[in-house]
Amino acid sequence: MKDQGYTPPAAMPDYLIRHATLRQFQVFEAIVRLGSFTRAAEELFLTQPTVSMQIKKLADAVGLPLFEHVGRNVRPTEAGLELYESVRRILETLANLEMKMNDIKGIRTGRLRLCVVTTAKYFAPELLGEFCKEYPGIEVALKVTNRDRIIERINANEDDLYIMGQAPSEHTDIVAFPFAPNPLVMLAPRGHRLVGQKNIPLARIAEEPIILREPGSGIRDTMLKAFDERGLKPKVRMELGSNEAIKHAIVGGLGLSVLSLHTLTLEGIDGPVAMLDVEGFPIVRQWFIVHPRGKEHSVVAQEFLRFALKIEPRMRQRVEAMLPSYKKSTDKEARVTKKKVATRRRH
Repeated sequence: MKDQGYTPPAAMPDYLIRHATLRQFQVFEAIVRLGSFTRAAEELFLTQPTVSMQIKKLADAVGLPLFEHVGRNVRPTEAGLELYESVRRILETLANLEMKMNDIKGIRTGRLRLCVVTTAKYFAPELLGEFCKEYPGIEVALKVTNRDRIIERINANEDDLYIMGQAPSEHTDIVAFPFAPNPLVMLAPRGHRLVGQKNIPLARIAEEPIILREPGSGIRDTMLKAFDERGLKPKVRMELGSNEAIKHAIVGGLGLSVLSLHTLTLEGIDGPVAMLDVEGFPIVRQWFIVHPRGKEHSVVAQEFLRFALKIEPRMRQRVEAMLPSYKKSTDKEARVTKKKVATRRRH
């Protein structure tokens, strides 16, 4: 069947086809993505002179400079940015083609680029490990960062899939799949005077020193919102950029904090950090697997999405075993939702 919109190769402008190579495109893409000639050379197992030579040849073929040096950093010129968008589409198309050909052969190979928020590092490696057992030919690139940086990466379409604790409501051009429970709990040192008390008012917690995650953290925003909704202002003692640092600070008696239940996965609920029974807690949240709307996924990304959603019940059972009150919270939330739906139907 003839495709009316297809231009045969003989009629295509072929200067770049004859003078540029796919290897040059690969080197160029890595430099723009990583922001460094050196890091690109390391990733591609090339020497830096080889990388520089490839870029010089590509710039000669394009007829314009592709990078400008700003101090120790390099950034693409206007021509470089235009080229980057096209090169990325070319390389993604070739990667998808290779995976589809391997799929036809019955060989599951390819690369999965997954970016997750910091707290997801407590379960993402285990999830990837199980996935790679089922698909041993898959190469995985895992990036861990905070919520703000993930939104930047979504906008730049840098990865295949993203795992977040809160889907970015300010973005309408994304698709978010609810994936697994992510309850947020109030934590204190095991010997704290509030441990063992029931239904502690949040106003009482506001009297204690509080440890926050860094700006840009979704957990930080959720915690501050919980206080703000009750007209309370927490006594912030410090801000720390990692969950592990916060747990150590809690054990050291520096304050209380709110973290995901998943941060207690390794030491368990009977470790040196204790959960407090506080009104409004646990805060019931979900993990989401996110990708830009309209993104053409590789075979590998599609398989990972199906795999992750398939094992979601197992992750839910683990959360309910660690935190029985979570099941009560979700059951109550489900009853409220059902009541609201029934009320709307009557009207």
